[in-house]
Amino acid sequence: QVQLVESGGGLVQAGGSLRLSCAASGRTFSSRAMGWFRQAPGKEREFVAAISWSGSPTYYADSVKGRFTISRDNAKNTVYLQMNSLKPEDTAVYSCAASRDSNWHAIAMVRAAYDSWGPGTQVTVSS
Repeated sequence: QVQLVESGGGLVQAGGSLRLSCAASGRTFSSRAMGWFRQAPGKEREFVAAISWSGSPTYYADSVKGRFTISRDNAKNTVYLQMNSLKPEDTAVYSCAASRDSNWHAIAMVRAAYDSWGPGTQVTVSS
């Protein structure tokens, strides 16, 4: 497994931006597909974005498409989530996850596709 640690969360006003980072340890990061999920209080964890090991393709939830961008730097063992035009409904704990599933492209938006998870970082968007 790969160990993951998120950073970059915080409090921001609606319309603002944040960039989340997910640092991975281990030598297998560059071969792993990566995803971002979020969980708001009282709600199920939901898919946000995902990226293949090479950086393409990427996938997004409809709710964040056009506002969020996922990217990765394999030399730095890091995946990013740039979040623009934030809304109060984006408030949640954001977690990154790594997948080694050979069928990942078909199930990139599914939590079960990911076998390693970070502890998460809180994002709060005020109105």
